[in-house]
Amino acid sequence: MPLSVVAGVDGSRESLAAVDWAAREALVRGLPLHLVHAREWQPYAHAPLADPGAPTRRGERALREAVAGVGLRHPGLEVTAEQVDGRPEAVLAAVAGEAELLALGSHGVGGLAGLVMGAVALAVADRAERPVVLVSAGRAV
Repeated sequence: MPLSVVAGVDGSRESLAAVDWAAREALVRGLPLHLVHAREWQPYAHAPLADPGAPTRRGERALREAVAGVGLRHPGLEVTAEQVDGRPEAVLAAVAGEAELLALGSHGVGGLAGLVMGAVALAVADRAERPVVLVSAGRAV
């Protein structure tokens, strides 16, 4: 099975920037793009939801919008998408192990001390056995 370029999708501005970066990289490498939304469900960590299906639909919507955006900007690119249950750090690190590379939104903020990355992005970059690119909205890190 050929490798793919993978991007983590959570619907944030940074994850959409990572999807765009990954789409361009997939085109350059002649590889398909695979989008992944990791959904962690902890039924006892929070008060019961009025609509238990809302988190699943939110993830599906984020993936659908990301796929549609890639389709508009890169119509010839092969794109697949999936929602996977589990801790985002573990899911994304596992997916990265089967990919050419993984692109994630950094959720970073700039400052004099440098760029502060999001906890999930840092944990995945630390655990992944393949290259991980952290993308901030507007630039790659």
